[in-house]
Amino acid sequence: MEFLVRSENRLPVDTPAPRREELRAAERARAVELRAAGILKRLWRVPGRSATIGLYEADDPAALHDALMSLPMSPWLDVSVEALATHPQERA
Repeated sequence: MEFLVRSENRLPVDTPAPRREELRAAERARAVELRAAGILKRLWRVPGRSATIGLYEADDPAALHDALMSLPMSPWLDVSVEALATHPQERA
């Protein structure tokens, strides 16, 4: 199944810079792992915000949930998920 995932990072602004960079590096590393596993297909940044839009593929919503919760920033992410279905025109 494919999913459109919108997330906004709500990491507190008073998070110390070294901790912030540690989390960002860990987040990048985990995203690389999810990409290598075929779960994270595409990722876009939303200009002007600390937000992303991603195209994910997982066996089911529970597997997607596990992948998203494995992100180091997950405690501070405001996430919305839309399951996607193939349009009939795309099947042709």
